[in-house]
Amino acid sequence: MPEFRYGPVELMLVGFEGERPGPEVVEAFLDVVDAGTVRLLDLLFVSRSPDGSIEILELEDAGEAVGLGDLVLEATGLASAEDIEELASELEPGTSAALLVIELTWSKKLAEKLAAGNGYVVSTDRIPAPVVNEVFAELAAG
Repeated sequence: MPEFRYGPVELMLVGFEGERPGPEVVEAFLDVVDAGTVRLLDLLFVSRSPDGSIEILELEDAGEAVGLGDLVLEATGLASAEDIEELASELEPGTSAALLVIELTWSKKLAEKLAAGNGYVVSTDRIPAPVVNEVFAELAAG
């Protein structure tokens, strides 16, 4: 059976008010990393000014300011310049976000077993939690 060093990776753009994430947002990142649910491979901060220009800061440039100065990233550089530019284009002018590159540690074993059986994931799609909860609330209200 193949043994993968990393499981599937996801790029996640997390928006927030202001130029830097607040303590609750930072705590949310750290909670899932500490729990082992995900492995944080890279983290960038993206801001889009009111005139539309984009500023990108690496963790080493902004980590101390947001309370992540001690955070060690596993494998920086997976998000290409094109990835960052495409995701940053989704930000409204005057807003900011953190771009997380996370390994989905829970699915690493699944990926190894699929590969051992000559299987592979053809496609995956994520439904955001607020949408899932809204749909189930509507179904329950019926």
